[in-house]
Amino acid sequence: MFNPSRDQARDFFFQVWDKYRTGRPLSGLEGMALEHMHRHPEYHPVLEQPERYRSRDWLPELGQTNPFLHLAMHLSVAEQLSIDQPPGVRACYETLVARLGDTHAAQHALMDCMAEMLWHAQRQQRPPDAAAYLDCLETK
Repeated sequence: MFNPSRDQARDFFFQVWDKYRTGRPLSGLEGMALEHMHRHPEYHPVLEQPERYRSRDWLPELGQTNPFLHLAMHLSVAEQLSIDQPPGVRACYETLVARLGDTHAAQHALMDCMAEMLWHAQRQQRPPDAAAYLDCLETK
């Protein structure tokens, strides 16, 4: 199982951005990551400065969004949708896309529910609750 350190995960995104900027070929996963990077131009300055941002912390209590966590969550959503795991997530996503009229907004709704599910799991020291995740999606 792939379990990268924080620096390894960040280096993945830095390397994808560097490959894109220098015209080198990307793997399938790198191409998926790049698609999400393009949808978030506010992260481009971060991706262009690995030495400055590799070790930086972003504090949600100060209203900061960690760009690496955000991009990684986009990849998690893409994986969930590709295999419909948990079962029913793809149908929830398609309902959200139809209602919101925007795939990116629908992905963000999934990410909000995923973050809530993971927060509860950590707090309760239990595995993530897929049913609660899907219930959250149905209320979006």
